[in-house]
Amino acid sequence: MVNQHYLEGFRAWLLSERRYSRLTAESYTRDLRHLFELSTGTTLGEIKVAHIRRYIAQLHSAGLGGRSLGRLLSAWRSFYNYLLRDHGFINNPCIGLRAPKSVPVLPQVLSPDQAIRMVDLPAKTPDELRDKAMFELFYSSGLRLMELVDLNVDTMRADLCVGEVRVNGKGNKTRIVPLGQCAAVAIQAWLQVRAQLANAAEIALFVGVRGARISPRVVQLQMNQWGIKQGIASKVHPHMLRHSFATHVLQSSGDLRAVQEMLGHASISTTQVYTHLDFQYLSKIYDAAHPRAKRKP
Repeated sequence: MVNQHYLEGFRAWLLSERRYSRLTAESYTRDLRHLFELSTGTTLGEIKVAHIRRYIAQLHSAGLGGRSLGRLLSAWRSFYNYLLRDHGFINNPCIGLRAPKSVPVLPQVLSPDQAIRMVDLPAKTPDELRDKAMFELFYSSGLRLMELVDLNVDTMRADLCVGEVRVNGKGNKTRIVPLGQCAAVAIQAWLQVRAQLANAAEIALFVGVRGARISPRVVQLQMNQWGIKQGIASKVHPHMLRHSFATHVLQSSGDLRAVQEMLGHASISTTQVYTHLDFQYLSKIYDAAHPRAKRKP
């Protein structure tokens, strides 16, 4: 019960003072449940650096990779910073600890042809028109899942007039990204039938079958189902369209800084992963086109 009290206060602190998104706050609170389960029998104030090292080792042995463990440590560290400030704790046992290194994994992307197939849906019914508009918007503007879910209809109507999208991203930071013509047409088509699904007082741009703001899980499920229908072998998810947007823009423009701005990355080092994907693409072209690219067996 004491831990639950701390957890609720921590989540409120993340949302109100740190200005984290709901999705990030929920992820952090989920990560803390690992800490509570591993530390059963030990109070939060009694946990030392040695305990944290042992917990991380246990989770690593159970199969968690370096990136997941790094996120856990970040959540635990922030939690103890909150306890230090608001609840009189005197020690943060996570300071100075690092997660085990993991092999870098490049993001999955669709080829340009696959991306076009994914968004070129034969939409007729209201829910199909909604899905087409969502997927066109993901690929047109590189939005995160929660950025798309949080869009409101009045804001989008204004943005359509100027060909851009205003989104509230990580850290509650607002950015403006271009809106492609195909996405604008798809959104206009959805807005014409939106009233058939939406509750009268609902302000969300995209709604589910009950007429309220669509849930992130529904978006994920719909996208995966459409990917299967369109004959795309890999499992398609919203971040895959975001990765595809970034990779295809970078391949065409070579402007890494512009891609950083459109994605809303705080550091260009985060965006640089797409240069590795771009190099892979160029390597395939080289191998296929150059007569001396590969040695004959």
